[in-house]
Amino acid sequence: MTTRARLIGLDWGTSSLRAYLFDAGGIVVDTRQHAWGIRHLPEGDYPAALRAITSGWPPCTIVASGMVGSRQGWCEAPYVDLPADAQAIARGMVRVEACTSHALWIAPGLRRVRPADVMRGEETQIIGTLAQHPAYRNNARFVLPGTHSKWATVNDGRIVAFDTVMTGELYALLMKHSILGVGASAESTHPFSHVAFVRGLRAIKESGAAGLSSCLFSTRALMLAGQLAFDDLLDFLSGLLIGEEFRIALLRDGGIAPLCLIGEPLLCQRYLSAAAIFGYPIPSVIDDAAAQGLWQLASVAGLLEQAVLHSYSGADA
Repeated sequence: MTTRARLIGLDWGTSSLRAYLFDAGGIVVDTRQHAWGIRHLPEGDYPAALRAITSGWPPCTIVASGMVGSRQGWCEAPYVDLPADAQAIARGMVRVEACTSHALWIAPGLRRVRPADVMRGEETQIIGTLAQHPAYRNNARFVLPGTHSKWATVNDGRIVAFDTVMTGELYALLMKHSILGVGASAESTHPFSHVAFVRGLRAIKESGAAGLSSCLFSTRALMLAGQLAFDDLLDFLSGLLIGEEFRIALLRDGGIAPLCLIGEPLLCQRYLSAAAIFGYPIPSVIDDAAAQGLWQLASVAGLLEQAVLHSYSGADA
């Protein structure tokens, strides 16, 4: 018999799967990652991916978040409407009855009704950040860069609003399927050009009524005129697209509010540069709060107590 409560957390998105093994105090004692997103599963589908990613770990309760809970995922966890805090999200968790190897629970995403918008996975990172940094609970503006960047507002510990910008997806589409990307690669190994990136930021900031669409075609004209080097194209375009997030945020919010970035450090560096260009105070940066968010949701849902019971029964002996 042991009192060691264990939990497995899964951050299961479209392109990757990350797994965390927690000890009784919520400390991550092991992590694993594989390119088994919901669109790239191994033979055997979801059960096979789960067995492989948790191989050798003690059998215990699992909490997952991300696209695994979408309609295209393993088991749909219906969206929870705004405003929502950790308690509301935990109440919306769904047990995956088809999973026979573990007690698997999937967290729901969040939904804004008007205008329509949704998120899956980012809410868990926000919950994790609020647990690690309680000062943000009162009033905070979070930016989560990525394929679909999220700008979320938290008041009194609740996520009360968010907006999505398809920055990463637009970048990939432009590079692969537009005239701008002819001869270029979105996976280029050319060194990052901060000068070209800032030039793109300034171009979109000063675009006025023209906006992103005109700036994109202007990029082609700049190249034809020899005013934009081909090697600078990717970073200039990145500056335009990330800058557009900040341009519309200023229009939407009607002013500048301090920001907190949650995401991959190298990508967040670009958002730090954009914040400076657009006049924001230097944002704080949180590398990865998904693990802490999964632990918090499990705790609020009472699943940690279940983990202890499993431990008492000798399931992990």
